[in-house]
Amino acid sequence: MFKQKNYIALGTVALAAVLILSLPSSAASRLKLALGSLFLPLFGLAGATQQLPSDLADSVLPRRELLREIDNLRRENTQLQAEKLQANALAMENDQLRSLVGWEKQQPWKMRLAHVVTRDPANWWRTIEIDLGSRDGMTANLPVMTTDGLVGRIASVGYTRSEVVLVGDPKCKVSAMVDDPGHDIGVLSASGPLDSSLADLTYLPGTAALKSGQQVITSGIGGVFPKGIPLGQIVDSRQVDFGLYTEARVKLSANLGSLEVVCVLTP
Repeated sequence: MFKQKNYIALGTVALAAVLILSLPSSAASRLKLALGSLFLPLFGLAGATQQLPSDLADSVLPRRELLREIDNLRRENTQLQAEKLQANALAMENDQLRSLVGWEKQQPWKMRLAHVVTRDPANWWRTIEIDLGSRDGMTANLPVMTTDGLVGRIASVGYTRSEVVLVGDPKCKVSAMVDDPGHDIGVLSASGPLDSSLADLTYLPGTAALKSGQQVITSGIGGVFPKGIPLGQIVDSRQVDFGLYTEARVKLSANLGSLEVVCVLTP
């Protein structure tokens, strides 16, 4: 029975071969094309399956090389972060310099840029030291400011450094004027030690009509500080000595707790 089936299959294949050979050339070509398109996907799948192991071998990197690349990327990221911080610091310093140049054009004073090098360890917001001294032409009582407002004055001068006493210290009293209709003038002096951003404005006239938020600037009286440097804003006020004088608390414009770059004014 099995041999009979083999004979039938063999006969069928032989008959098909004879029929194909007896077909015209055009018909035989079309039949070959149809049979080829039928089995072509199977041939392509087999070729792709043979190529897949070699492609995987080329694309997969050793673990040691991957770890080395990760470490290099981490180093580059750290370096970029450091460069970003330096760029931000330079941009901030450039903004300060532009503001100082703009202020200098409005005043008959020259400016010398200085960096804060030390602070008073016992009472750090009362005095600072800057990196300019007598060799740089510094002398006592020269005003020191930032783009925000007055910082203080030079108290003593060394060869390469100078000590600056800050606004709000008992040794740094400033003649101040309130930007109000009466242009009331008083003395900006020390306040309490708890808040370095506040100072007391004393000896104002008893008739002074002060309001919160009014600007306080240097009056120019006394010859130490030029007129018009911002000092701060009025916080509140009260009358003293039975209404003979008025006192006020002033919120200082300059942040004395974070001074890094200051400017010394020279006439």
